[in-house]
Amino acid sequence: MEAIVTMYRDFMKGTDPRIAEYPLMQSPFLMMGILLGYVYFVLSLGPWLMANRKPLDLKKFMVVYNFFLVGLSLYIVYEFLMAGWLTGYTWRCDPVDFSQDPKALRMVRVSWLFVFSKFIELTDTVIFVLRKKNEQITFLHLFHHSVLPWSWWWGAKFGPGGMGSFHAMVNSMVHVVMYSYYGLSAAGPACQKYLWWKKHITAVQLAQFVIVSIHISQYYFMPSCQYQYPIFIHLIWIYGTIFFILFSNFWYHSYTKGKRLPKGAHYPAPLQHNGSSLHENSAVTNGKVKTN
Repeated sequence: MEAIVTMYRDFMKGTDPRIAEYPLMQSPFLMMGILLGYVYFVLSLGPWLMANRKPLDLKKFMVVYNFFLVGLSLYIVYEFLMAGWLTGYTWRCDPVDFSQDPKALRMVRVSWLFVFSKFIELTDTVIFVLRKKNEQITFLHLFHHSVLPWSWWWGAKFGPGGMGSFHAMVNSMVHVVMYSYYGLSAAGPACQKYLWWKKHITAVQLAQFVIVSIHISQYYFMPSCQYQYPIFIHLIWIYGTIFFILFSNFWYHSYTKGKRLPKGAHYPAPLQHNGSSLHENSAVTNGKVKTN
């Protein structure tokens, strides 16, 4: 046991001390405890508590929640741009700046804020449970909301910034679009006329995976690339490839194959969120988007 503790301490010596002062970042155990508690609540405790209760009416909360995340995502995008991506980064093989420069510290702060936002988004699934929409909690939804925050935590803990932060900025851009749609959807029938662009959410998702994968692939083709943490490059590329395949399959079944099938044909969505009309059913009908 002592050897394991020593290995852990030696491993954690490589983390960035500048981010240690932020909430959730002192050690991985609190973070992992939250994620394990989240999975337990979603799969066991929550459904048990709601078994003999009526679904909660959370539509007003959902409107506020979704538009709060729109504002938060916009702020995160702005901070990423001002912390490096528009103020010095080359958009190529940018290393992590470990200095005390104000821009470098700003990048640390927004990297933490991005990670923290992933824990806020666990509320997506809690809403499903409280509304007794358990059929919408797919494996991929649970994977996205639990495993990815875990990996992003390690990324920010060791290397907050550099080319590894590009995917976080792009993801936040996509979330501005997505949570805007979910907020309008949760607002009810009065906003339905503003939701003509639902099909394009999946296109935006696919574009995200392509852009991120192309950007991160520079590491493999630039001999001079000296990004400090190759493991994060590999993970980002793997995630981008896997999700591109999954969402391409979703696009095919929803918008291509679905057009040739009888009206009312249903296909499971890879991931789902918490908008109103968007989440009233557990399947995708006529191309209705339920992705993250």
